[in-house]
Amino acid sequence: MFRFLSVAPRRSALAFVSLLILAAAGSIFWYSHATAAASSNGDATSSSQTTDASANDAQSGTHILLGLARDAMHDNRLIAPVGSNAWEFYLSVLQLEPNNPTARDALRESFPRAAVEIERNINENELDEARREIDLLREFDRDNFTLALLGGKLSAARNIEAKRHEAEAERIQRAAVAGAAR
Repeated sequence: MFRFLSVAPRRSALAFVSLLILAAAGSIFWYSHATAAASSNGDATSSSQTTDASANDAQSGTHILLGLARDAMHDNRLIAPVGSNAWEFYLSVLQLEPNNPTARDALRESFPRAAVEIERNINENELDEARREIDLLREFDRDNFTLALLGGKLSAARNIEAKRHEAEAERIQRAAVAGAAR
């Protein structure tokens, strides 16, 4: 008898929760159907307002990125550091507006300075950074002869570095053999 009393409240609670879930599902279905019907009736001004809003968002995003790029140029952050340099900001502008003249002109004008920075990084043996920067400039101008030359210089520097590492490894190995022979 006590067993029946403890199960009955659970069954009624389960039935009540099931009815609540069913009512919520019905409400959601009704709401989604009503909003779909209202939007299919269409309001032409709503559609044009949405287009205007997305165009305004792109414009404001472009203005923000152009401002960040100008600040980066002012701070001499042309192609470094990663994520906070003028080139990346200008390239982001071109993703939003592929024909943006301000971004295109800025990239074209700053290209020679960027190439000089890349060459300096190669000369200072910062080869991974130079590779990243060459790739960054290639996003703007894939077929640039200067980038081809810098890529060749980078490749030669990598070969020299590899030979230097091999020579060092050989020297360490000879020292270890000499030390073991004693």
